[in-house]
Amino acid sequence: VTSLSSYAIQSGDNFKIIQAIEGYNVFDLAWGTANAKTVTLSFWVYSSLTGTFGGALNNGAEIRSYGFTYTINSANTWEQKTITIPGPTSGTWVTNSGLGIGVIFQLQIGSSYTATPNSWTSSGVYGSTGCVNLLNTNGATWYVTGVQLESGTAATQYENLSYGVQLLQCQRYFQKFVEVV
Repeated sequence: VTSLSSYAIQSGDNFKIIQAIEGYNVFDLAWGTANAKTVTLSFWVYSSLTGTFGGALNNGAEIRSYGFTYTINSANTWEQKTITIPGPTSGTWVTNSGLGIGVIFQLQIGSSYTATPNSWTSSGVYGSTGCVNLLNTNGATWYVTGVQLESGTAATQYENLSYGVQLLQCQRYFQKFVEVV
C-alpha cells in the first residue's frame, strides 16, 4: 500500500485489508464455546513509518471482534510479528462455506470502528485505538507477507504450498457456465 495523499481521518472511515477465512477452515477452533482455542497470527511487515499499528479479527456478522496491535520499530525494514489471541467463548462463528473469520489489517480506521486492543468486543471493530494512520502521510508505504493464522500459542514456519496443491484447492470454487443458444 502506498498513500497518495495526506488524508485527515473521519470517525466513520475504514481503510483496511481483509483476509476472509472460510468457516470450514476454522470450525475446529470451537469459537463461541467453552472449548474455544487460542490462535496465533504471524506475518512479516515493512513500512516507511514506525509506531503502533493495528488490526482485528471479526466473525462473519461483524458483531464479535478482537482488536490487536503490533509495533514497527524500524522504518523500511522487514520485521516478523507474532500475536497470540485467546479464543472467544461467546458469539456465533460460521463453520460452513460462509465467512468464518475476517483477519483485518488497519491502514486508517476512524473512531467508530476502533476499540481498546487485546479484548473481545460485541461490536464490529476493524482496528485498535491509538494506532498509526498510514494514509495520513503522503508517500507512506506498508507491505505485508507471510500471513498465517493457526491454532495454538506458537507461530510455526510459513507453510508454502506447491502450485498444484493451491490450484486443486482453488478449483473447489470454480464454476463454468455455458450458454446454450
